[in-house]
Amino acid sequence: MSMSTTTEVVAHHWAFAVFVIASVGLCCLMLAGAWFLGGRARGRNKNTPFESGANPVGTARLRLSAQFYLVAMFFVIFDVEALYLYAWSTSIRESGWVGFAEAAIFILVLLAGLFYLARIGALDWTPVRSRRMPEKTDLSHTNHHTQ
Repeated sequence: MSMSTTTEVVAHHWAFAVFVIASVGLCCLMLAGAWFLGGRARGRNKNTPFESGANPVGTARLRLSAQFYLVAMFFVIFDVEALYLYAWSTSIRESGWVGFAEAAIFILVLLAGLFYLARIGALDWTPVRSRRMPEKTDLSHTNHHTQ
């Protein structure tokens, strides 16, 4: 690396170095200011959570069903699909009919995946035992007592 190349690199990146140094310095200044100006309350209630004037009741640890995670994964998958389709839609004039056919195949594959998820019950939030259809009973064989 020659002297002129090093000088060019330094001249090219000096603004970024100033920005990083100023950002770190500003963060340190704000943290130090909060530490010096902040109160020093020590007590039993200092570390308890407080929300809207109500004391906390119970625990914040909740066990969520796996369905929530499945829905989150499905959302990410189909959200990425929307991202790809948006990128495709901005270049539709350049891609022509070939791009349209590729996008149609992409959509059909994702729709097939969605129908598969619906068919196996991945999108059904009811418990398995209540998803079964109730058996029809034949009312002609039951004994009805009338008065």
